[in-house]
Amino acid sequence: MMTYKNVMEALDWASSFLVDNGREETAGRIVMQHILGTTYSGVMLHLQDSLTAEQSEQFKNLIEEHASGRPVQYCIGSEEFYGRTFIVDESVLIPRPETEELVLATSNRIEQLFNKKTLKLADIGTGSGAIAISMKLECPELTVVATDLSAAALSTAQKNAQILEADIDFRLGDLTAPLVGEKFDIVLSNPPYIAIEEAKDMSSIVLEHEPHSALFAEEDGLILYRKLAQQLPALMNKPALIGLEIGYTQGEQVAKFFKESFPQATVTVEKDINGKPRMVFCEIDV
Repeated sequence: MMTYKNVMEALDWASSFLVDNGREETAGRIVMQHILGTTYSGVMLHLQDSLTAEQSEQFKNLIEEHASGRPVQYCIGSEEFYGRTFIVDESVLIPRPETEELVLATSNRIEQLFNKKTLKLADIGTGSGAIAISMKLECPELTVVATDLSAAALSTAQKNAQILEADIDFRLGDLTAPLVGEKFDIVLSNPPYIAIEEAKDMSSIVLEHEPHSALFAEEDGLILYRKLAQQLPALMNKPALIGLEIGYTQGEQVAKFFKESFPQATVTVEKDINGKPRMVFCEIDV
């Protein structure tokens, strides 16, 4: 059984081992945070602390599992999103930092666009529930519905909502099918948007473990945006807000879909913190 003198020695071993296996050395810190049940700062404060034999073994096993190719978030079973911890497994896409920007930008727009407090929001293709749950917890007055085509994903999202105490109405179905006959003030979606032919350029860790149904889409990754643009006019109140995460090359085409479907709306392409086009917003006025 491998033992380490202290936390720092364990992290040093993990760093070398991960680099030797072509992985990011920062995964060692993420695993250590999980094992100690603490934050990055907490790990830094306890570098000289000893690990129990059980902790040492668990750390070694998780590092080796990640080195073999499994995403570190799936190894530890969680990922941080918008300041909260979400359960993740192979049924759902691992939430990305870029998606936090969609939550932030939407929260900022709500006050500007609406003069009423009781608003109804739909998150289409919710996955882990990260967007729906974060929006509900950031704006508790929202009524939130979340849909997904995958029953396994919805099960994971429901667990997250329960743990984080967010009241969400989860519904199984394709795109807007579970929402037909209702009206919404806000619709958000981070749909699969990677073109199938881009798979050859992607990391094997992503391809071998994350659900392809949540990654790839036909028509150069645009098919679901086209369908949403066609389906959403029947579901929107006035005023209303639609917010979408996009691939950074897709802004112009996605904006075109929504300008055609909502000719009176203000459609904008917004950049993420790295300066790449990452969101399309469609503001529908009265």
